[in-house]
Amino acid sequence: MSDGVVMAVPDPDSELPVGWAWAKLGELGVWYGGGTPSKRRPEFWKNGSIPWLSPKDMGAETLMSTQDLIHPSALEDSPVKLVPANSVAFVVRSGILERTVPVAYVPFETTLNQDMKAISPHDGIDARWLAWSLRAREQYILRNCRKRGTTVASLETAWLMETELAVPPPAEQLRIVDQMEAQVLHIQTGELAARAASSNIPALKNAIRGSLTWPGEALPDDWRWGTIGDVLQDIEAGKSFTCLPRPARSDEWGIIKVSAMTWGEFRETENKAVPREREFNFAHEIQPGDILVSRANTEDYVGAPVLVESCRPFLLLSDKSLRLKPNEGVERRWLLHVLSSPQVRAQISSKATGTSDSMRNISQTSLKSVRIPVPTSAEQRRVVALVDSQLEAVSAFERSLPDVVHEAASLRSSLLTAASAGELVPQDPSEESASVTINRIRAQQATTAPIRKRRTARTRKTTPPNQGELPL
Repeated sequence: MSDGVVMAVPDPDSELPVGWAWAKLGELGVWYGGGTPSKRRPEFWKNGSIPWLSPKDMGAETLMSTQDLIHPSALEDSPVKLVPANSVAFVVRSGILERTVPVAYVPFETTLNQDMKAISPHDGIDARWLAWSLRAREQYILRNCRKRGTTVASLETAWLMETELAVPPPAEQLRIVDQMEAQVLHIQTGELAARAASSNIPALKNAIRGSLTWPGEALPDDWRWGTIGDVLQDIEAGKSFTCLPRPARSDEWGIIKVSAMTWGEFRETENKAVPREREFNFAHEIQPGDILVSRANTEDYVGAPVLVESCRPFLLLSDKSLRLKPNEGVERRWLLHVLSSPQVRAQISSKATGTSDSMRNISQTSLKSVRIPVPTSAEQRRVVALVDSQLEAVSAFERSLPDVVHEAASLRSSLLTAASAGELVPQDPSEESASVTINRIRAQQATTAPIRKRRTARTRKTTPPNQGELPL
């Protein structure tokens, strides 16, 4: 799979489950290639009604649509062919084949881009089962069917067609698919929940800041209403001048970019080198402990604060950055938390000026006028302790989320392994054996197959590179 998990699947020398049989992938269905209707023929692409499947559509295990549609006239006068519904499509040429093989079940008729192949399974082979089986064989396909020395990673069709699959009886294929889809749905639910939680972490952290720094309109006795300006000695701004188009080296002066203050943490590497001959104010050098605010940024990030925990020397404020100097007795982390609260962020957003959402501005005067609840110094320390404690709990949860996603990938891998080994659902000896199905397909193919030319030395080059190696 794409996370590097290698699955154990049966090899042709192993004993198969009851009723199972080996077959080559090329025997299991009709294969289709693809092509691209000429872009010089606009009539092929206007008012399209026929799906045209390309690698950019691949991602879901079952496709519901394609991004591009072509006109029916393209079927008559271009390389594309219509692939029947209930087929299995996979990518055969793309950089993504360096790490994974995208495979999808396609329940609708479609055409294919030239970087795709599709199989329309014969009777007795379920397309959804075939898609799951290809996913289980992913690592084998990447090792044994991928061409070497090409500019873009690609799979050799002849080698793919020689790939062997352990085929269960038709009825068992359906039971496997039903069980796989039910279990994968549970796994996907967990994955989606983990990803949703991850995306909501920043909002959750700011909500914690808001709930603890804003006790409500009726303030406790040792709190008062004030403004940001009431808790500051001063606000310092940097200067703007032409810089070199690269980050500063360790022995050079640099000036920070807006992106140094955008992501909730100070990023000292987000800077541009100052030309050596340039004169500037050394008082604008950034120091550990500084609270910086982005004066100009997008609507979401204008006024966003960061606390400089550590900083390399020779780094300067820019004209788009402000340094806040708190009054004596004002806790820096309390100020950081209140500036990050949704209540302050909403006020800054409403006070920001500018006609473009991509660059809004907040003036020093407007920033100082933002209304905030101000506790005593002792209360500020208490609030900071509470906020930091809850933020650490959220951060600990955040650090666990990648493990949840990895565990989901491992569960999916285990399911594929069990399905490929006949361990996911029970066998029924009374069912028609897969060997009967495979022999029937082979007999039908023998009666309809065209007479092929004798293979030449040139065509033998398509023999898989590991032809003596059995599938793993």
